[in-house]
Amino acid sequence: MNKDNEEIQKAKAHIIVEIIEYVPNAVLSRTIIKKTTGNVTVSAFDAGEEIAEKSSAFDTYIQIIDGSAEIVIDGKKHQLGLGQGIIIPAHQRNSFCAKEPFKMISTVIKSGYE
Repeated sequence: MNKDNEEIQKAKAHIIVEIIEYVPNAVLSRTIIKKTTGNVTVSAFDAGEEIAEKSSAFDTYIQIIDGSAEIVIDGKKHQLGLGQGIIIPAHQRNSFCAKEPFKMISTVIKSGYE
């Protein structure tokens, strides 16, 4: 299995900003927890990188853990800095733009929608 798709080792402390590195001209992601009921992922964006507009069937919580990011939700721009978070509502169109390098944690909860 690809190391980037493996969960982080359980019951072992880690420094979240150090579990993923910046790579020039790339967006990298690493799974922290992946379950059928939701997942937690950490991502690193190099300056100038973007994720095109998309939507999810579930609410997604984003928290910036390094740098700052521009997140567009349903056509409205949000500038998030270190430590700030935002909930992207289910089914809302959203995109990410890195004016500078940034890292974020993304948390998706899939339960509770029954």
